[in-house]
Amino acid sequence: MAAPKKGRRQSAPGKPGRSLVFILIALVALTGGMFLSGHTTPRLGIDLAGGTSITLEAKNEPGQKNAINPANMNTAVDIINNRVNGLGVSEAEVQTQGDKNIIVNIPKGSNEKQAREQVGTTAQLYFRPVITQAPGQPTPEPSTSPSSGTDKEKDKDKDKATDKATDKATDKANSPNGTPTSQGRAVSEALKADPTPSASDKDKDGKKDETPKPDPATAKLQEQFTKLDCTDKKARAGAGRGIKPSEPTIACGKSPDGKTWDKFILAPAELNGKDVDDAKAAINQQSGGWVVNMEFTKDGSKKFSKTTTKLSQQQSPQNQFAIVLDGEVASAPSVRTTLSSNAEISGSFNQESAKDLANILSYGALPLTFHEQSVTTVSPALGGEQLKAGLIAGAIGLALVIIYLVAYYRGLSLIAIASLLVSAALTYTIMTLLGPTIKFALNLPAVCGAIVAIGITADSFIVFFERVRDEVREGRTLRPAVERGWPRARRTILVSDFVSFLAAAVLFVVTVGKVQGFAFTLGLTTLLDVVVVFFFTKPLMTLMARKKFFASGHKWSGFDPERLGVKPPLRRSRRTTAPTAGPVDPKEA
Repeated sequence: MAAPKKGRRQSAPGKPGRSLVFILIALVALTGGMFLSGHTTPRLGIDLAGGTSITLEAKNEPGQKNAINPANMNTAVDIINNRVNGLGVSEAEVQTQGDKNIIVNIPKGSNEKQAREQVGTTAQLYFRPVITQAPGQPTPEPSTSPSSGTDKEKDKDKDKATDKATDKATDKANSPNGTPTSQGRAVSEALKADPTPSASDKDKDGKKDETPKPDPATAKLQEQFTKLDCTDKKARAGAGRGIKPSEPTIACGKSPDGKTWDKFILAPAELNGKDVDDAKAAINQQSGGWVVNMEFTKDGSKKFSKTTTKLSQQQSPQNQFAIVLDGEVASAPSVRTTLSSNAEISGSFNQESAKDLANILSYGALPLTFHEQSVTTVSPALGGEQLKAGLIAGAIGLALVIIYLVAYYRGLSLIAIASLLVSAALTYTIMTLLGPTIKFALNLPAVCGAIVAIGITADSFIVFFERVRDEVREGRTLRPAVERGWPRARRTILVSDFVSFLAAAVLFVVTVGKVQGFAFTLGLTTLLDVVVVFFFTKPLMTLMARKKFFASGHKWSGFDPERLGVKPPLRRSRRTTAPTAGPVDPKEA
């Protein structure tokens, strides 16, 4: 007899108040985190908030196999993300979906045509010699006329450096210039396509005219450089836009400390990304610091050797070559000697910055091209209408479920409604927090998944309630009926939710695009259903079973014996036995 009693103690209720307190603490913590993060509403997708969604499909370059891999796709995502941010777009989203697709979601208020041009084209990586480098803030425009010998003492060192660079550039054309020059003059000389003096530069006596003739293009570039403010995001994005690789340009780039911006005047490109064969971040065995090792192709090695030979003979900053990706200087290392097929870029790198630069260099030789698969544009008005329609559909579905629960379960429906409210609160807060953390956006299919979840959650309550009512029909009182019905209901609920979650997981893996929003929401709400049933519905049911309203079988409690088809109290009716003909065996009594 000891074994059965022990089994009954195992199914006896524990402390339901602890589970309810746990749910309350979780709700308070999630709500507090939501307000502390500054996001009190879920992040809406393109189809609800309005905007442009672009789907890009990766293709292997001719002759390249197995180029579509996670490393290359992630590198492409980083580059495209920088492009989209360069448009001044806030809250844009770039992510991979599937093995070969990249989804670019640009919120409302953006220029769709410009976004498609920026996103759909291949990134441009060039190596350009540096002519001038200065802090990123606007500077007073320097004079482009030759300075006299009465320049200020503080400019003498700079003049000497620019004189040396200018003299070397003009020595190749056999036209030396020994006159001291300003920075503007050095820029002008370096940008000349043909430094040989023309006939118009000489007077009638054949003597060289000492007065320089300013090049309009050079003067315009110098003016743009002077006014350029690299601390402004829009100015950085517009710097050098539309300039051909064979033309000089201006650009912005992060300073070595990574906190401020520098601006550059850059010479025509000497190499492009296709000349890079490979680039990797590594640790220098001698210094112990992070470096980036580059390997060039056969043609790239020749070009790089020729370029570094010229740069190694210059003084700073004209001995630097800028690595320019999409118009922005990613790095501008200096050259001390002639380099050919291999090069090492060292500096104040850490592991992350070294890998970032290696990825940028590798992207120039990335054997991938991207084709525009689809473009979807939704106006904010249409998105608002779709959101309103989705909310109305959810409200109607919830109202129908509540009406059914009240009509069929009566007082017991209060437990189900309270559980639905807790599930809704958990779903709302978690979806809101997932927006800033993993960039989760609530789209229309996700709203459909949330509506379907109402039925899944209500189904778990119905399974539990019916198991308890079955125990009551068998003649047990409510409190033991709850504890005996729970293990059976628990197994059914777990199996049902596992099937739903498995379907959602498979759907999330094998699909792309907006269908993943439906699968994600369905899987999330299925997990929350298990949490709510175990930590809220069951403990609350245990507490309510102790109340006289439910325990006595009130006709509005949901346990009315007449509605359930039993006569209370069923145990007493068993004990009362009507005497029949013949004596009763004492052993049976």
